[in-house]
Amino acid sequence: MKLSEMREKSVEELQSAILDWKKELLDCRMKMSTQGLENTALVSKTKRLIAQAKTVITEKNKTAG
Repeated sequence: MKLSEMREKSVEELQSAILDWKKELLDCRMKMSTQGLENTALVSKTKRLIAQAKTVITEKNKTAG
């Protein structure tokens, strides 16, 4: 998901997306620890998505409040 797409979503949608990405991150870490993850870049990409979504939520809360 691109940053511009994140800015179009509501806070609730972003929070649910964060939960999904956290589950995906846990799965990636588990696979990586058991040598089953071929694309290790997924871990950093997922962490980046979570951070971007949290930043967009903070931006929305500041403009709304």
